[in-house]
Amino acid sequence: MALDQDVKASIIAKFKKNDKDTGSSEVQIALLTEQIRVLTEHLKINKQDHSSRLGLLKMVGKRKRLLKYLKNTAHDRFTAVVTELGIRAK
Repeated sequence: MALDQDVKASIIAKFKKNDKDTGSSEVQIALLTEQIRVLTEHLKINKQDHSSRLGLLKMVGKRKRLLKYLKNTAHDRFTAVVTELGIRAK
């Protein structure tokens, strides 16, 4: 379940730090969060789709690691991203 190009571009534009930024932690976390939301809706309808469920769990783990990294390196950016995305993080 890939994200639409327009959605992806708007997320990158919202969270980028400079003009050429597409891979910073904030951008990656925002893109993963949107993919997690889309895949969660898909799994509510298709309960038997176990391969997508595995992919969802991998995405959640990757986002968790990125959030942990961001929290340890730049706590102010971490809190800004968490509040902007509306996710819970420890």
